[in-house]
Amino acid sequence: MEYNYIKSLHLIFVITWFAGLFYIVRLFVYQIEATKKPSPEKEILGAQFKIMAKRLWYIITWPSMVLALFFAIWLISMRTFYLTDAWMQVKLVFVVLLIAYHIKCHLIFKQLQNDVVKHSSNFMRLFNEGATIILFAVVFLVTLRNAINWIYGVVGIIAFSIVLMLGYKFYKRLRER
Repeated sequence: MEYNYIKSLHLIFVITWFAGLFYIVRLFVYQIEATKKPSPEKEILGAQFKIMAKRLWYIITWPSMVLALFFAIWLISMRTFYLTDAWMQVKLVFVVLLIAYHIKCHLIFKQLQNDVVKHSSNFMRLFNEGATIILFAVVFLVTLRNAINWIYGVVGIIAFSIVLMLGYKFYKRLRER
């Protein structure tokens, strides 16, 4: 019974972690686009987006990541036999990728807080899909576990990524009209 409570808390913080990651990158898009606006709009929007990003990042996203990982470790300590399952090993690879994505977001966050813009808003829109791909992979992996054929799973994730990229290019063309 305790396991289900810990699992519920883990899922809640995974959801809020992903929500924070999805929204922070949207704020990056808005911050970058604000730098192209004329004064005083540029300064007003820039200051507001910095405040929003800072609150989201430090009050929601970072704590959610820490708590999601804390409860994940607790869950694994309760069911260590999962570590020998192939699906769990692959899931942990995706978790490492998500942590790397989070750290990259943190570096971009720090740059934008210091008015350093190294990426375009279009790059950020595409970058935002990284968390989406990881989310899809982990959900299908955990849901299907041993029923999933790894080759089809990998091909499916690659195909999904290609569809996302094509959708982005189509959206970009529509915006430019």
